[in-house]
Amino acid sequence: MTARRARRALTGAVVVATLLLGGCAASGDQGETSPTTTTTAGSTTSDDPSLAGATIAWEECGGGFECGTLAVPLDYEEPGGATIELGVTRHRAEDPSTRIGALLVNPGGPGASAIELARSLPRGGELGDRFDIVGFDPRGVGESSALDCHSHLQEIYDADPTIDSDADRTELLDTSQAFVDECEAAYGDELPFLGTTNVARDMDEVRKALGEEQISYLGYSYGTSLGQEYARLFPTRVRAMILDGVVDHEPDGLTTAEQQAAGFETAFDSYVAHCEEDGCGFGDQRADAVVDEVIAAAEEAPIPAPDADRPASPGVVSVALAQALYSEFLWGQLSNALRDAQDGDGSGLVDLADQYLGRGDDGEYEGGFEIYFAVSCLDDTWPKDPQDIIDASNAAEAETPRFGGAIVTDYVRCALWPAEQQPLDPVPADTEGLPPILVISTTNDPATPYENGVHVAQQIPGAVLLTNEGEGHTIALQGKPCVDDAAMAYLTELEVPDEGTTCSA
Repeated sequence: MTARRARRALTGAVVVATLLLGGCAASGDQGETSPTTTTTAGSTTSDDPSLAGATIAWEECGGGFECGTLAVPLDYEEPGGATIELGVTRHRAEDPSTRIGALLVNPGGPGASAIELARSLPRGGELGDRFDIVGFDPRGVGESSALDCHSHLQEIYDADPTIDSDADRTELLDTSQAFVDECEAAYGDELPFLGTTNVARDMDEVRKALGEEQISYLGYSYGTSLGQEYARLFPTRVRAMILDGVVDHEPDGLTTAEQQAAGFETAFDSYVAHCEEDGCGFGDQRADAVVDEVIAAAEEAPIPAPDADRPASPGVVSVALAQALYSEFLWGQLSNALRDAQDGDGSGLVDLADQYLGRGDDGEYEGGFEIYFAVSCLDDTWPKDPQDIIDASNAAEAETPRFGGAIVTDYVRCALWPAEQQPLDPVPADTEGLPPILVISTTNDPATPYENGVHVAQQIPGAVLLTNEGEGHTIALQGKPCVDDAAMAYLTELEVPDEGTTCSA
């Protein structure tokens, strides 16, 4: 499962899927790059030192977008040393006469593609008219030198996520060590430089290359972590910033994992209440009893899945349940999968689990699992002894039996990770030059609990909290008028909502 940032592609996948379901997909061809006259952005000759840096050579790449690459230092302490290539895309403002500037976006993860999100954001009205919409894949993701060391992905997440025996412990540690060893062998020299602090520095290099003195920013889930770090390092370079589905940098990794388990439990309660009110096809059974029955069946023996490439093991059931709780759009699919599982067919659960793990329709893994841990294990403070994480997992399972054990156990990889931890700090209360930031937090968000947004809004000087009453992970620019109107008024006019503003369900 996930902790602080909501597993890798979950955030990005759910955000993009929600936008697409809302009819906001990018128009036009998004196929192969169409070569065109190369243009450059940025300035190396400006009198403004904040714009001194590399340039991007842009080429048309379909759908009205331009694409390019930007070379940035692998290690910012050695700016003349090795570099890493970042993939960048932008769609220029449709109305140059009212153009405000560049809006950079990030969908979360770590591991989701900001290039994909930029292509999926709605561009009708003022957003597309007044902003260049820009996405760059963070280092190690997608088109930015993506990591590829996931040979053990399937065995890790098909395994029982709760540690009830010595055999469970051995399987957990053996598969985790094999994953870590594979990544270290392939990318050992890069792993220390993949954390969010370096990604925030990369974002400022993108700003320079765009020729913008300031940027506006929209970050979802892990993207809120990136936004906070950028605000901490470059407060005067922020014009406007929306943080939606908020990561809190103050707690350590285990604490935030435990808090997220509670968030999933709250989201699960909402699903159960939905089934009680509207019916989910379970007859006289409550939804929580059905889930517990399916979990117990998978523990006894993996549930056959004739339409999938493997049965529904306990790990598959756990991952499927987590995936479905990220969005109300997936509740119907979960109900169908649970009913089928009661009848002995786990195919629907495997399908949900594959969505969570980023497997395409062809069964091929689409990437992102590796960078999720490469970032998370750097950005947080974790125990160095795997047994400490296993013990914490057992304690969390006692508090939240369906989620606590699996969520905390997932981070045993961080006790084995070969790069030194670089925990992030909150934005200091005495930060100068930072404009008001809009923080959006949803009451029943499973991945980044509502309280995160409350706390972060209190931490950041001048920040304003917008409460969204509802389900699911992230909400901005996804079709809820109250939220979208507030977001657009802020982005275009820098008008923040009144303190205490709540958007009702």
